[in-house]
Amino acid sequence: MSHSDNLLPEGLADKLPERSEAITLSMRAALDVLWRHGYDRVRPPLVEFEKSLTKRMDGLQTRKMFRFVDPVSLRTLALRSDITPQIGRIAATSMADAPRPLRLAYCGEIALIKADQLAPSREQIHLGGELIGSDSVAAVSEIVSLTIEALSAAGVEDISVDFTLPDLVDTLSENDFPLAKGCKEQVRRELDMKDAGGLKSVGGEAYLPLLYATGELHEALTKLRRIDSAGSLATRIEALEKIGSKLKEKARITLDPTERHGFEYQSWFGFTIYADGVRGALGRGGTYRIGGREEVATGFTLYVDKIAEVKRSGATSPLVYLQTGYDEIEAERLRRGGYRTIYQIGEEENPLSMGCSHRLEGKELIEIET
Repeated sequence: MSHSDNLLPEGLADKLPERSEAITLSMRAALDVLWRHGYDRVRPPLVEFEKSLTKRMDGLQTRKMFRFVDPVSLRTLALRSDITPQIGRIAATSMADAPRPLRLAYCGEIALIKADQLAPSREQIHLGGELIGSDSVAAVSEIVSLTIEALSAAGVEDISVDFTLPDLVDTLSENDFPLAKGCKEQVRRELDMKDAGGLKSVGGEAYLPLLYATGELHEALTKLRRIDSAGSLATRIEALEKIGSKLKEKARITLDPTERHGFEYQSWFGFTIYADGVRGALGRGGTYRIGGREEVATGFTLYVDKIAEVKRSGATSPLVYLQTGYDEIEAERLRRGGYRTIYQIGEEENPLSMGCSHRLEGKELIEIET
């Protein structure tokens, strides 16, 4: 196939009816959960001034964003690669005087210059909730619990949540394991890579035990306590225990304290959510600070495209064929009951080839034989 035949750029694709419906059902189910828990939906724009986006979150990677010059203001614009910073801007500006904690929900498209191998799409749909004004144990417990509930409502089963401590190196380097100037970032990188040899080579040998303080939450925390001789992590360990105890009946809880992939701006707590049978993460969340106000917050983001993969065939509502002269009152009753209907347009139509499983005869619903 020649380049001219490629109708869409790499990493972009049309979502056809079955896929689109699975996405819509997932979005609707998850947003309904957020709404029932008091999270009000906001809809920030797809494009913003680059400076406005980046100043709200430390560590936000501008290299992931499509950027261009606004012909009106002549300032640099960016196509969002993450909606959370936009929620931070709304909370810090338009809703600065709203009572705290402030609960906001969102859902929309994001675009990436380059995606990763596990999620190769460069256009994704993100859905999430942000609790602005608190990063306490209670706030974290609410957010993680809400994430699990939203996924369950969207049809996801066998959920597991992996906790992490994004500021672990900063915390330990202050007391337990001091590092030479300029070594922090190297140690973080080698921990990310799970590279014991690399960790030794950059002067981070004392951090080696962290590579093995992973697994089921209780066991991993026991290992972490042994490492934390100075007690620098005591409050964090206690917090993780409390959060885990509130969630243990809802999902499998694990800990990987050094994991930082996808946690560019999170502070003391982060989590990644998975499900059996689904490749890659279904979402991430954690605590962070909103730049400009230095206000704490806790939130999560779900990857709707991934969640929609869980939807199995048969999730679509039955499609009913309405022949000329159909009973309008009965057809409306069917639609209110969850059926979908299509009208007869021509004499030679084949209801089966159009996806219909039933036809309406008078007030009777008849299954179409194959």
